[in-house]
Amino acid sequence: MTTTILLIEDHADLAATVGDELEAQGYTMDFAADGASGLGLAMTQSYDLIVLDLMLPKLDGMEVCRRLREQRVDTPILMLTARDQVSDKVEGFDTGADDYLVKPFDMDELAARIKALLRRSRGEVSESELRVGDLCFDTGSLRVERAGKRINLSPTGLRILRILMRESPRVVTREALEQELWGDLLPDSDTLRSHLYNLRREVDRPFETKLLHTLPGIGFKIAEPGDA
Repeated sequence: MTTTILLIEDHADLAATVGDELEAQGYTMDFAADGASGLGLAMTQSYDLIVLDLMLPKLDGMEVCRRLREQRVDTPILMLTARDQVSDKVEGFDTGADDYLVKPFDMDELAARIKALLRRSRGEVSESELRVGDLCFDTGSLRVERAGKRINLSPTGLRILRILMRESPRVVTREALEQELWGDLLPDSDTLRSHLYNLRREVDRPFETKLLHTLPGIGFKIAEPGDA
């Protein structure tokens, strides 16, 4: 099976280096040198994964990511950036990115993160439906609704929700959640917190009853108030 990756990167030398390395590993590559062109390709072509630089001409990476998620393009997105502040990472995950790699990076780490994202995305499909209270997750179509209202989440947000709803009302420890999401290739400590913040904002904040609960020092669970 051919795996096609879209690389959106305006630095020609870096794009060539990354492209050559990934092609040598068997991936089929497509390229864009600015955000507008990359967005157009991502909206009209089918890709298994998008590697997206943050600082791009015409349209920056944050806006590209945001527009893709608004159009319900659920292709996994790995964001590349020279920014390493927590606030920048939170913003990246907030727009729908699935992983975040700070420049300069090692090519082996980039390849490992790409493989991990691809494994997780391909293992997502199921034919079951998960329900907790008025929250419904069709894991076949990846459609999430609460009280009849459609909720849009990033691919990583969907994976977290699926794990928590599958285990409801049991508590999932932070370590178990990170292991199922990322295996042994754990991101930094801010990554899970950022994804959970975004998940809580979409699933809980617009509604009176809160379903997502944090147990300090233990873990997380999704449950109705009587089970919390």
